[in-house]
Amino acid sequence: MTTFTTLITGASSGLGAELARQSAALGHDLALCARRTERLDELSAEITSSYPGRAVRTYALDVTDPDAVHHVFHQAEEDADGGLDRIVVNAGLGKGRKIGSGQPEANRETATTNALGALTQAEAAMEIFRAKNTGHLVLVSSVTALRGNRKAMTTYGATKAFVANMGEGLQSELLASGIPIDVTVLLPGYIRSEMNEKVEQKTRFMVDTQTGVRSMMAAIESRRRRSLVPGWPWRLIGPVLKIMPLTVVSKIV
Repeated sequence: MTTFTTLITGASSGLGAELARQSAALGHDLALCARRTERLDELSAEITSSYPGRAVRTYALDVTDPDAVHHVFHQAEEDADGGLDRIVVNAGLGKGRKIGSGQPEANRETATTNALGALTQAEAAMEIFRAKNTGHLVLVSSVTALRGNRKAMTTYGATKAFVANMGEGLQSELLASGIPIDVTVLLPGYIRSEMNEKVEQKTRFMVDTQTGVRSMMAAIESRRRRSLVPGWPWRLIGPVLKIMPLTVVSKIV
């Protein structure tokens, strides 16, 4: 029987954990990575209880450590029956301060994890996929990548723009070369997760985790190159947001 194995980083909670659950429901074996392995073990037990046929392997991983990322990704490739078919670069931070506030640590930590960490993961993933001339890389960006964001969100949005641009660059290269590796860039809108649990519950267009991740999984399974999720209202809002004058954007983003 042919297996399909998905590796997900940042899988201990929030969107990553739900991506793991919904991937397992679709029949995927899993390689789950996060700093907090105790939560990964709990998630693994939950998934194998619900889906006894699924293989779930867990790995401790700090995505800001390039050597660790390379080692864990290649170890997961070796451990998986048939190797890794899909790698989801999901690990990220939502910390931030207004630039110039005199408290730069949160911004540096977010930039290191979300930008450099994503680059490190993409490097390791593409090395694996190029070696076997197949694979599917999924990069989790954000709608905040579409325009510049104010105050505490400035750095976070900038890192997500980096992720989206990196993904498009890879897509351009792969299309030109004809190499059969797929790259999907996801731009999630407001999806409830542990990262934004302190955000006002009545935020407009906020959807619950399961609903949001279902939209993400639909885009992933379709191997779309770029997808604003959930489709409503972000596929309408996104293009409009990109052409709005900055004087307007500054009041709403």
